[in-house]
Amino acid sequence: MNFEEYAAKSLVLAPAGIAIPRGVLCRTAAEAAQVAAEIGPCVVKAQVPTGKRGKAGGIRLANTPQQAAQVAAQILGMRIGDYVVERLLVEEQAKIVREFYAAVLHDTAACQPLILFSTEGGMDIEEIAAAKPQAIRRLNVAIDGKPQAQDIAGMLAGLALGAAEAQVAGTLEKLYRAYRSRDAELVEINPLAQLADGRVVALDCKFTLDDAAVFRQQEIAGSAGAEAMTALERRGAQNGLKFIQLDGNVGVLANGAGLTMTTMDVIRHFGGRPANFLEIGGEAYTKSEIALDLVLSNAGVKSLVINFCGAYARTDVMADGVVKAWHKLKPKVPVFFSIHGTGETEAVALVRSELGIEPYDFMEDAVAAAVKAAQ
Repeated sequence: MNFEEYAAKSLVLAPAGIAIPRGVLCRTAAEAAQVAAEIGPCVVKAQVPTGKRGKAGGIRLANTPQQAAQVAAQILGMRIGDYVVERLLVEEQAKIVREFYAAVLHDTAACQPLILFSTEGGMDIEEIAAAKPQAIRRLNVAIDGKPQAQDIAGMLAGLALGAAEAQVAGTLEKLYRAYRSRDAELVEINPLAQLADGRVVALDCKFTLDDAAVFRQQEIAGSAGAEAMTALERRGAQNGLKFIQLDGNVGVLANGAGLTMTTMDVIRHFGGRPANFLEIGGEAYTKSEIALDLVLSNAGVKSLVINFCGAYARTDVMADGVVKAWHKLKPKVPVFFSIHGTGETEAVALVRSELGIEPYDFMEDAVAAAVKAAQ
């Protein structure tokens, strides 16, 4: 769940005690002009939950209310990535002396939180990592601990931060606390700027909330940026299904996210292209008709893989739902089953008798056949 800059700053950084510029959320050019009249020279920023706003022309300077209105009118309605700009953050200009990069994120390899810092802020972190990997300082933190002052001091040693060092260290500690308290997957400040008056201020922020922790973050979850969805993805969300539409031609229906992703990987292994992500594990098997209709409503689907592997979940129950949906929807595309685990014997017999289809003994064979049929 991604948050726009204004929400990330106001809901995550400011409550943590991290300094941010004065700014106001605006929806019209007239509002932008009014805010500029109050705060003076400003920056007009597109508010969309994605990066590359500056490169797309979505961040512009304005020195007068008239200029603010002009650039606001140019930015509103602009498309950046998958999003159309509908809101702007009008923020006071900052007299920047130096730019830094700071972030806390998951280190999946170490299974620990990771604090990142670089004196080369203002650039994409990917560019910094590729061009100067040594310019990024890293500090892993024990999952049940917190960064110690001496660890952060060691991380910053030799960077010649001067008078800004204490503020930077304090910001990193606060950023880590915000990361933990807000169940973040990522909280990133780029740039974290040292200003002419000596203050260290967060001029931008990216915040991603772990979807699994939304129940703990109800007071802020409603402020997340709207997710860009296709019509089918919206239909899936409305029915409680996580459906992701892709540009391939082999439809996928499996139980469990891991098995679904494995199926997609095997499709690619055999030279095919998956048309979607959709899993019907847990209670989602009760929505077999909706799920099957979502997959088949994608005009690009030329074949379908149905891959069930049961442990606690029974494959015969899932197969029964799909068979009933198949009879009702009467799809024309060829379907290839792979069924293993609890209830396998009953499930295979059901598919064989009701649909006249023989499930494959191995998932790889079912996928290979589906890829061939879609060509």
